Amino acid sequence: MSKSNAPLTHKEIMVVLSGLMTGMLLAALDQTIVSTALKRIVEDFNGLNHYTWVVTAYILTSTASTPLYGKVSDLYGRRPVYQFAIITFLIGSLLAGASQNMGQLIATRALQGLGAGGLMALTFVIIGDIVAPRDRGKYQGYFGAVWGLSSVAGPLLGGFFSDHTSILGITGWRWIFYINLPFGILAMVITGIVLHIPKVKREHKIDYFGALLLVIAVVSVLLGLSVYGPEKGWTSTFTIIVLVIGVLFTILFLVWERTAVEPIIPLTLFKNHTFSLTSILGFIIGAGMFGAIVMLPLYLQVVKGNSATQAGLKLIPLMLGIVSMTITSGRMISKSGKYKKFPLIGTLFMSLGLLLMTRLGIETPYWQLSIYAIIVGMGLGLSMQTIVIALQNDIDFKDLGVATSGNTFFRSLGGAFGTAIFGTILTDQVTKNMKSGFAEFAKANPTVASQIDPAAIGSLTSNTAGIAQLPDAVKTVVLTAFTDAFHVVFIAAAPVTLLGFFFALFLREKPLQTGAEHASARQEAAGESVG
Repeated sequence: MSKSNAPLTHKEIMVVLSGLMTGMLLAALDQTIVSTALKRIVEDFNGLNHYTWVVTAYILTSTASTPLYGKVSDLYGRRPVYQFAIITFLIGSLLAGASQNMGQLIATRALQGLGAGGLMALTFVIIGDIVAPRDRGKYQGYFGAVWGLSSVAGPLLGGFFSDHTSILGITGWRWIFYINLPFGILAMVITGIVLHIPKVKREHKIDYFGALLLVIAVVSVLLGLSVYGPEKGWTSTFTIIVLVIGVLFTILFLVWERTAVEPIIPLTLFKNHTFSLTSILGFIIGAGMFGAIVMLPLYLQVVKGNSATQAGLKLIPLMLGIVSMTITSGRMISKSGKYKKFPLIGTLFMSLGLLLMTRLGIETPYWQLSIYAIIVGMGLGLSMQTIVIALQNDIDFKDLGVATSGNTFFRSLGGAFGTAIFGTILTDQVTKNMKSGFAEFAKANPTVASQIDPAAIGSLTSNTAGIAQLPDAVKTVVLTAFTDAFHVVFIAAAPVTLLGFFFALFLREKPLQTGAEHASARQEAAGESVG
């Protein structure tokens, strides 16, 4: 492959994309496998109250690491850093499969996230390196196909493994992590062979201290909002201290970033109108996306009684909505050069879909859920990649890596906060609904209520496995408590995504760079780095 700064041919781009798609499949497949198997895992570990932290820990480390990956890859090259991300992800997968309790699983998921952050961030950085913004839309379809494949294979594999007590003498759900190993080795081989792209080396000082401040700030705030607040009380001394630490470290991070030689997130980037807006939109879209992906499998398994396999397959409409609109919007952007309307329409679709999900009940037919899920998925597909195209089109080529990683960071941060906060709302509401529901049930059915062990009912908030053994009348009270709690979550999520529509209104639409303009910008950046 050419080492010059001349534009790559379509064939050369496709060779590079084959390596990127393998790495993306690794991260995407893990997400869809884990989401459907979490119910079985938390039942084994009695950890429903920390259900969302298995997801949040993954998102959190990928969030904190994404801004670093762009700079480190500028310094050492895209391929070795990309392969480092794969290796880190695989080590995390191996250890997650061997976890013996909820704490170990959350910690090893965090290690997985550290690798996944590189896979996600560098994929978009490398695409920005080699494909002009005007042509980028048509290549989105290939990554849409990866998400489509993972949406089918992930739930099937996750459900198959978690529905089996053991496979080859190993607990079934542990295979959802071990299955990553052959895929990871394949990704290593492919990227080692094909991931050779024109390199523009820019010397960097890595802002590790800034990254440390950021991690402490985000972890403290999330712990306060999603763990200590609900468990110890919002006015407890411990909760207040943790939240204050989060705020103080956020301020320290901002002060440090202003004076750092090369900050992890250069605050000067926020002077760019498009970077600021796409960062906000990314945060909002991330919150909406992870809120839906985490809550729907739990609804299907707890309320509808589906197995992990069934719940996974029933998520396919959500993924089909994402894939179809990613491909469609990408082609339309490449053809017309216009992109602003897509995040506008997308955020409206997401909000509508989330509001419709408040209609989900114990007896809701699957066809209704499918329609709601498709609408949310379509909104995500119209929005996610479009804001990346808008950003990369408006940023200087020399800032491409850090700006793209920064955008991925804010989307992941939104996912972390969305998952944690929506999870907190869910557990709080389930507990309240259980108390009020059983109080009313006891008044109407004192004889039946006296035969129910209160401790067994209370344990359902951390382990839902016992719901199936309850008498029908009692089971209805429990399922109603969960259903009403899901409604509150979706009601809370809809205004967040609707807020994205109003921010998208202020997005400035600039003509997308052609291949020649993109090559010229890359040549200029190469000249600056040499000079």
